[in-house]
Amino acid sequence: MGIAVSGSGRRGRKSQPIAEINVTPMVDVMLVLLIIFMVAAPLMTVGVPIDLPETQARALEPQARPVTVTVEADGAISIDGEPVSYEAMVATVEALVADGADDRLYIRADAAAGYGTVMRVMGALSGAGFDKIGLITVAQGIP
Repeated sequence: MGIAVSGSGRRGRKSQPIAEINVTPMVDVMLVLLIIFMVAAPLMTVGVPIDLPETQARALEPQARPVTVTVEADGAISIDGEPVSYEAMVATVEALVADGADDRLYIRADAAAGYGTVMRVMGALSGAGFDKIGLITVAQGIP
């Protein structure tokens, strides 16, 4: 057995605190949190496929002269029964509102109309400054 003898041993120095941080536990915790968020994030954004029911809501009070935008099953658009193109839709609605109609808009969409088509119409109207947009549905079970 050998003993190391040197003149610069620990006897002459005061013990100093170790100035190193052990980052391994912190990295472990961060990796676990990363995995949890990676698993949970897609669950928060993906909707569950459902079949939307018909509404049980009561009818709204009739207003002065509402503007109704209709989206048919084939994507055709009409305003108050008059067919219009998608490009002319906003100008036509603005002209009707300027003529004294209420600025609340109703959208009647066929059940077979594409969701994207209805959202495109709503987006165009909302982008034009109309923020009172309602959807017309069939009321079932109301006496």
